[in-house]
Amino acid sequence: MTRLLPHSHLDRAPRLARAALVRPVAAVLTDRADDVAVAETAARMAASRRVPLLLIVVLPPHVGHSSTGPHSASVRAVLARVMPRIGRLHLGHIPEVFRPPARDRSRLAAAGRLLTLATRHRAPDVVAARRGPDGLDAFTLIEAAALRGGPFVHAVAPAARPPLRSPAAT
Repeated sequence: MTRLLPHSHLDRAPRLARAALVRPVAAVLTDRADDVAVAETAARMAASRRVPLLLIVVLPPHVGHSSTGPHSASVRAVLARVMPRIGRLHLGHIPEVFRPPARDRSRLAAAGRLLTLATRHRAPDVVAARRGPDGLDAFTLIEAAALRGGPFVHAVAPAARPPLRSPAAT
């Protein structure tokens, strides 16, 4: 008869300690029209898994370093566009700021740094728009994730816009 080994010290840890290691779903927000579709897709994934959202706000290079905190006006402006759409799901969210590297680096440098930020928060999935700033579109993030063995990247199509109608047609 085989004797069962005692449980490891990790199994004896209280449930509360293990529950603190959540794995949020990351959404890359780039201050574009596609941010709402990206946030909604990430929110649906997070709601199905019952985890919070990691909202990574990508600041443009011309924004000063003094206003780059998660509670700065530029970050709140980006979040204000998406929060009404995802707020009704009552998910927790973690705001994070990402500053792209200098222009003289390769296009994969920015994607690699953004994926490092998502990995630091233990996010297994990153949702990004198909079109985005230099090096931060979904396809570049997918390439960088394949090279470094990073998180799974989901590409979101641009948001559908209603057709334009002239005032005389109504």
